Order: sequence, then C-alpha cells, then structure tokens
Amino acid sequence: MGVVTPAPAEPAVVFKGVHKAFGDTKVLHDVHLALPPGKTTALLGPSGSGKSTILQLINGVLKPSAGRVEVFGAPLPEADLPAFRRRLGYAVQGSALFPHLTVRDNITLLAKLEGWSAARQAARLQTLFELMQLPRALMDRYPYALSGGQQQRVGLCRAMMLSPPLLLLDEPFSALDPLTREDLQAHFERLAAAEPVTVILVTHDRREALRLAQHLVILDAGRVVQAGDRALVQGAPASPLVAELVRGAGA
Repeated sequence: MGVVTPAPAEPAVVFKGVHKAFGDTKVLHDVHLALPPGKTTALLGPSGSGKSTILQLINGVLKPSAGRVEVFGAPLPEADLPAFRRRLGYAVQGSALFPHLTVRDNITLLAKLEGWSAARQAARLQTLFELMQLPRALMDRYPYALSGGQQQRVGLCRAMMLSPPLLLLDEPFSALDPLTREDLQAHFERLAAAEPVTVILVTHDRREALRLAQHLVILDAGRVVQAGDRALVQGAPASPLVAELVRGAGA
C-alpha cells in the first residue's frame, strides 16, 4: 500500500492582488499572501510598510481598493461585519481596556453579548487566568490598578475569551519595558501552545518576530518582499532588507 500524503491545509487568510490607497497615497501594492492556519505569522518591516493596514483589511475595518481578501476560505461579508469580527480576537498596544469596567467585565463583555451562561463565562475566565498566570484577586479590580504587563495580559484574555480561530495582534507588547515584554512574550507562547488559534502579529521588533512566529511576511513600502516559513526565509533572504531583519534566530 502506498503512502497517503495528506492534503495541504487551507490557508487561514488569503490576499489576492490586494491594493489599498487613501486618496493619492498608495499603501499596499498588489499583495498576494496565503497565511497558514494554526501558526503564528509575524508581519515585519519598517514603519509605514503596510503592516497594520493588512490587519485592518482582515477584520474589515478597511476595504481593498482592488483585489480580494478571504478569511478561512470565504470573502469578508458585505453585511453584519460585527458578527464576523466577533469570530476574531484583536489585541493592540496599550491593551485598550474599558476603564469603567472591572477586569472580569472587560474580559467577559463579548461573551455576555453572545449570550453565554454565567457558568460558561466563569469557566472560560478561569482557564484564561491560569494560562496567563494572573491571580484571581485581579478579577474585580479596574484597569488603573494593574501594571502595564498585567493590563496587556488581560487584553489577551479578552481577545481570546470567545476562543476565536484567528487572533490579530497589533504591536501588543511594544509599550512595555524590556523585562516585562519578555515576560509577556512567554505568557503568549504558553497561550498559543494551549489554544488552537491562528495568530497574525504585527511588530517592528525582529527579535520578537523570530521568537514568536513560525511564518514570516516581510513588507517594505507596501509590497511583500518575502513570505514563508521562518527557517526558509532566514536561510535564503530575498534582499538585503530581509537579511537584516531576520539575521540571528536568537539575536
């Protein structure tokens, strides 16, 4: 009997000839991407290269000027985008927690809107607190009473509350001091290992990208310079910019 080769997994996100412009300013140029499911992809490149724009196109905040974006095999819906976005987790720099809500209420807000029972909310909250190694005493505090690292961990808990298949991270660790940032990266690695989620991470930090991501997309001036498995990109960089960004896996 011959060896059966499994079919390749369908990409989590696909960009097909995507252009994006704001008036006369072109932000993305003919972007073609196929991002793998179940892995962390880092979008890496200089400021203004289009990294955050790609995230905003994925969650429907922006629409392409030309081309097509597909998420898990389907184009973004024309109607009921809020329902679509509830299938995505999203975390940003500074955590963006609601200051008038407790930690518990910040994290469980979308679950309440989705009609989850109190028991289901409590069980999921407990799981996330354990993964993020947050003490239960923080649940009834307000964001101002948390450290920066704790706020970011709470932000990740909120993004993962509904167990989304896709998690979008836009520079979530960049405002933290180096030691807190490394600690939070370790918490993220624990979360990503425990939860079946596809992650797309925007970062300016090559060390962070090389630590957390298995797949890399290198952007420059709105164009994809190179994309692929991290080891393959590191082994055969397509340009001096790529070589500079990916040199030294542990650097």
